[in-house]
Amino acid sequence: MWKSVWRLFLLVSVLSMLHSCATRKAVTPDVLVTDIDELLASKSRISTVETTFSVVFERGDTKNKGDGALNLSKNGDLSMRIYSLGWLAFELTSRDGVVQSNPPIDRARWAILFTGLRDCLFWWDIKDFLLEEDDHEYVLRSESRSLRIDKRSMLPVSQTITFGDGRQLMITYSDPEYGNGEWYPSRMRMDLFPYTVTITIREISFLTGDQAEIDSHRPHNRAVDRIGLREIPLEERVVAHGIDQPRGPFRVLEDAPDRVF
Repeated sequence: MWKSVWRLFLLVSVLSMLHSCATRKAVTPDVLVTDIDELLASKSRISTVETTFSVVFERGDTKNKGDGALNLSKNGDLSMRIYSLGWLAFELTSRDGVVQSNPPIDRARWAILFTGLRDCLFWWDIKDFLLEEDDHEYVLRSESRSLRIDKRSMLPVSQTITFGDGRQLMITYSDPEYGNGEWYPSRMRMDLFPYTVTITIREISFLTGDQAEIDSHRPHNRAVDRIGLREIPLEERVVAHGIDQPRGPFRVLEDAPDRVF
């Protein structure tokens, strides 16, 4: 009798182990748009992306972490702040083509955080491209960009941005999520030697229409995602000339290193 019980116990244990080791299927969106031109047209109404995120910045064996808030418009105007240990560690703004950062950053980091971030989030805004496809992906190639889109999810898989001096910024997308009426990749990795920047979206909004008109009607004290333990008040300001400061309370992780950039 005891042998039968022991065998039954072993069988149940093995089955439980196999079940726990089974690979979970990734959640993918139910695609309503299957034509690539229709997809790009449906996204073109988005004029502004507003998001909070965590970021990991790597160079060689050095790894720094932080949490940030970003307001980015289609024309490249942006306002971004990154916090570490509850303190403002980095700020980047761009308006009418004038880019400023505090502290100053080198050319490679500027390329990632300005040009790269804009094309990374507004991945569908690609012009004068040639279209190729295989069984699984669409490939859109323009003079400076190559974008791969998964046919099943109609979300980006990867993107390569080529700069005038021949350097290439490699972007990979993963972990699709759904929020505010849109599917989006919640994790983006950007590689430009010697740096790697990985962004994980915590909360995101896709805004349509004129940015100034939209934000002037939004609550000034809107609470963005509470992603940590300490609340850091961000400056309130109505949008002017297409650029905004993130508003409302923002929480940062307590265990982040003491610097990001």
